[in-house]
Amino acid sequence: MLPTRDEILRSVTFKTSRSGGKGGQNVNKVSSKVELIFDLDANESLSDDEKTLLKEKLSNRLDSEGLLHIVSQEDRSQLLNKEKTIAKLIDLLKRSLIVQKKRKPTKIPKGVIEKRLKNKASTAEKKKNRKITDF
Repeated sequence: MLPTRDEILRSVTFKTSRSGGKGGQNVNKVSSKVELIFDLDANESLSDDEKTLLKEKLSNRLDSEGLLHIVSQEDRSQLLNKEKTIAKLIDLLKRSLIVQKKRKPTKIPKGVIEKRLKNKASTAEKKKNRKITDF
C-alpha cells in the first residue's frame, strides 16, 4: 500500500542549488534547482516486502548507498520544483509497487482448431482445382 504524502516526506531530504542553462540574472542569483533524496531503508511506512520490490524495480535509479535521487529544475521557482519532485516520487512509487498478475496459459478452443482446419482444407481444395489436367 502506498504511504501518504506526509509519511513519504518524513524520510525525504531536499538539496537546492543553482539551476543551469539559460535564464540570466535569475539563474545566477536564485537556487531554484531541487534534488529530492529518498531513503528507502529509513522509511517506516513501507513494509519489508515493498522495500525489496522497490529495490528490485528501481535498482538502476538507486545510488551505492541505496538512496533515490529525483531532480527538478524546469521552473524558476524553488517551491514549484520542490512540488514537482514530490509528485515525481509519488508517481514513481505508485508505478513501482504495482505487481502484475501472472498470465495463465489457456488451451485453444476446439471450435477454433476445427475452423482453422476446415479453412485450410477448403483453400487446399481451391488450389487443387486450379490445376490443369491432361486427358
